[in-house]
Amino acid sequence: MAGETVTRINKARWAILWDGEREGHVYAHDVDIVFSGNSIRHIGSGYCGPVDREIDGSRLMVMPGLVDIHAHPALEPMNRGLTDDVASAYLYNTALYEFNPAFRPDPDGTVAAVTIAAVEALKSGVTTLVDIGVAHQPCADALIATGMRTVLAPGFRSARWRMPNSYTLEYDWDDAAAEKAYEAAIAMIERNAGHPSGRVSGMLAPMQIDTVRPEMIKASHDYAKAHNLPWQIHAGQSRVEFLEMTRRYGLTPVQWLESLDVLDRHSIVGHAIFLDHHHMTQWPTRRDIAILAETGASVAHCPTVFGRRGITLDHLGEYRRAGINVGLGTDTHPHNMIEEMRHAAYFGRTAAENVLAFSTTEVFEAATTCGAKALGRDDIGCIAVGAKADLVLVDLDHVSMHPLRDPLRNLIFSSADRAVRDVFVDGEHVVLNGEVVGVDVERAMAEVDEAQKRAMSTAPKIDRMGRTAEEMVPLLLPTVEIR
Repeated sequence: MAGETVTRINKARWAILWDGEREGHVYAHDVDIVFSGNSIRHIGSGYCGPVDREIDGSRLMVMPGLVDIHAHPALEPMNRGLTDDVASAYLYNTALYEFNPAFRPDPDGTVAAVTIAAVEALKSGVTTLVDIGVAHQPCADALIATGMRTVLAPGFRSARWRMPNSYTLEYDWDDAAAEKAYEAAIAMIERNAGHPSGRVSGMLAPMQIDTVRPEMIKASHDYAKAHNLPWQIHAGQSRVEFLEMTRRYGLTPVQWLESLDVLDRHSIVGHAIFLDHHHMTQWPTRRDIAILAETGASVAHCPTVFGRRGITLDHLGEYRRAGINVGLGTDTHPHNMIEEMRHAAYFGRTAAENVLAFSTTEVFEAATTCGAKALGRDDIGCIAVGAKADLVLVDLDHVSMHPLRDPLRNLIFSSADRAVRDVFVDGEHVVLNGEVVGVDVERAMAEVDEAQKRAMSTAPKIDRMGRTAEEMVPLLLPTVEIR
């Protein structure tokens, strides 16, 4: 530890520690947590070494940083106030094909959007985030600059969606563009792998199962496996996609991925909602959950974005009981992982029609150790000696944390990010007293406001009917003139 700043959180009133014997998180009281460099060095009492910085833990809960395994920070902040309530009624109420593409930011707007998303995520206790986007270095630089532990997942696809009418989805294929995007993704991952922060890694991310050629899906998985990188693909995310894949191949999306031999411990299936057991698919087999469990593939569960459309995983408890590793992602605005945990609990219990279908402990595991496992890591998402110093300090004096009987329940079901006081990533203070350190949030907000205006102005050129943004998404309430 010579030459490194040694920080001691002195007698944390509550701490969520990792118990290796129990293989689970546990509560501890009045515990010292010492870290230096980027690692946790000591937990407990009896530390006699030097201390450069001391934090009074008497009114704090210390918990591990949260792991967000599925996010689109360059895109989703732009949709705030636009796509919250919309849906394509003739495409099973998804907004994916008609509305989301209509409000895409320009390159300058994506940088501001990334900053806004990262600020939201950090203030909700996220210390690791998977950025599924495009190979745009300024966006990567903006995310890395916030201090976030960043997994860059530049996407690539062989086709783009097109709606010729209100009830049909068609595909415009461009294999040359796909190959170019794939090469750019690998180049970006390799270019950033040696980042001096030590917090940047890569992921191969063919974008959607219905928009990428099978040869590219296999090649990207082979590359990920050879380089020990995680690999993620959107699959089972809409009823439209499920029907398209069964029409093409006579197999569910999960069964088709199995036939390509791309499901293993490196693999993450983004969303995996529309499997053969889901009541909205009406498919005769019941194999998908077993396939995911047997292959060791993980699922990235993002409850908020689908809950907006009246859709949810069916259900989290069934996936967990089958032995599937399920992590959490934010996917959409707000990038708030504590709210994602809350929604995972509420929507999952509603789908199961049973509050006892799974525990809140399992939801917290999904946001921590299960997310870490999906990324092939055991040194994040937990507080243990030797783990990374990715720590979240929760203010126990916040009114929403009282009465103080079970602080983790209070955090998930009552206070959310309002009680998050400080966040450390790799031992560095990135959130201090509720504010992200070194980020010009005011500037980012002004820039993303202007970027949204620019995106709205171009919507008629993108929309198949030439509608303005106001016609596509009217304001929630009528505006009147007061004299």
